[in-house]
Amino acid sequence: MHQDLLALAFEQRRDRLRGLAYRMLGATAEAEDAVQEAWLRTAGTGTVVTDLDGWLTTVVSRICLDVLRARARRAEVTADAAPEPPGTDARDDPAAEAVHADEVGRALLVVLDALSPEQRVAFVLHDLFAVPFAEIAAVLGRTPVAAKKLASRARQRVHAPAEITAAELAEQRVLVTAFLRAARGGDLAGLLAILAPEVVRTADPAALPPGMAAVVRGAAAVAEGTVVLRERSRAAEMLLVNGRPGLVVARAGRPLFAVTFTVRDGRITAYDVIAAPARLAALRLSMPPG
Repeated sequence: MHQDLLALAFEQRRDRLRGLAYRMLGATAEAEDAVQEAWLRTAGTGTVVTDLDGWLTTVVSRICLDVLRARARRAEVTADAAPEPPGTDARDDPAAEAVHADEVGRALLVVLDALSPEQRVAFVLHDLFAVPFAEIAAVLGRTPVAAKKLASRARQRVHAPAEITAAELAEQRVLVTAFLRAARGGDLAGLLAILAPEVVRTADPAALPPGMAAVVRGAAAVAEGTVVLRERSRAAEMLLVNGRPGLVVARAGRPLFAVTFTVRDGRITAYDVIAAPARLAALRLSMPPG
């Protein structure tokens, strides 16, 4: 293919490739870099590419897989420290990042972050882009059967079921949704309506502004403290956290804080704000039903 025609064909596919890379990496700048690297490799291949769509999907996916593996290795080295979330590149535009996250689904990006690099690539390619397992196997360097197993395990984690009854799930979703709405709006009355009088809020120090107590008791005090953190609540998404409705605040798909709730008799009796890296890593995150 003539270089000018190849460049035109690539540009026609750039949006799709960017969407693929963003779902794999969760960060705009990294996704743009992956797409640009794919163009450089394609332009410099010197061979005739008969299936350009398949070629580009494979190239972008392999680049993303390398990035995910490097990210996982860095996380292992710095396991005792708070990881630097992706998406902090100076080129990242927070507004554009928010738009991309909304298009993909913020909650899904958070859950995908918990997968291994191979699981994430297999899931994104098959479940989100309908790529056949034979092609996924070529990306991963595995057999089609192994690629299918990776996608299946990823799917089981992404859509892991709740660990409470359907009635309890429905009740807790209503309460967590109401909590999030009231927290975002600074609605003290709304919070007091769903908090038990003896409610207790606990939090890791890293989740709190300087000077705020790690443990707060009583509905009035807890509601006032929740309003103080209303800016953070605007970035929160509801997920299943350890099999129950909870909240996660993330940047570029990487969890920064998580909130777990204890519910009894139709009220929130306790909630815990988790920010310590070891505690965050131990959480089981999955998409809420529906």
